[in-house]
Amino acid sequence: MKNIYYRMGGEFLGTFWLVIGGCGTAVLAAMFGGTGNPLGVGLLGVSFAFGLSLMSAIYAFGHISGGHFNPAVSFGFWVAGRFPARELVPYILAQVAGGILAGGTLYWIAQGAVGFSLEPGVAGSFASNGYGELSPGGYSMGVAILVEVLMTSMFVGVILAVTDNRALRYVAPVAIGLALVLVHLISIPVTNTSVNPARSTGVAWVAGEEVLDQLWLFWLSPLAGAVLGGCAYRLFGGSGRQ
Repeated sequence: MKNIYYRMGGEFLGTFWLVIGGCGTAVLAAMFGGTGNPLGVGLLGVSFAFGLSLMSAIYAFGHISGGHFNPAVSFGFWVAGRFPARELVPYILAQVAGGILAGGTLYWIAQGAVGFSLEPGVAGSFASNGYGELSPGGYSMGVAILVEVLMTSMFVGVILAVTDNRALRYVAPVAIGLALVLVHLISIPVTNTSVNPARSTGVAWVAGEEVLDQLWLFWLSPLAGAVLGGCAYRLFGGSGRQ
């Protein structure tokens, strides 16, 4: 088994790529050229960018670290009995560090454009997550909690199922990536889609104080969803082996 520092490196790089690919598309390409410009990729493009980023990261680094790239996924694997508790903190630290570096790198790129501004307090600013006034669709805190818990539980459940030793695991990255696309298509209007505390933290520290004040929800809700996903996997016959 590869040592913990080697695996942390895989998690760091994979999370960095996920945040750069997904959030980078949201910041740089979603509305490129302004409203109505055909070059802008919009909600559909951002959703696929997150899915493709995750899929490619799993293919690239999954054999090194297992391809979590998300504290909620690591937590869900632990709940399911497929990840050791002693490695939770190192993995989460590596994931958050990768997300933060990606957020800083993305800011450095974005501010190179003439007229760039962060627009603090605006929903979705710098691909940030939020509820209430910071929700793209103006959804309440309660609805945001429900959506993040539900989406994370289903997402973690899919990951656990398709990486089970009885599944067709060589196609698992495709299924996981497409699951993340679907999660984004559903929940971007509500919270701008987190289901990943490292992704949320990676851009929140750049996006401003208002976003940081709401960051707690995008840690607690995905972790709660991970517990539900992990428990459901065990309840419905998960093997407990990776």
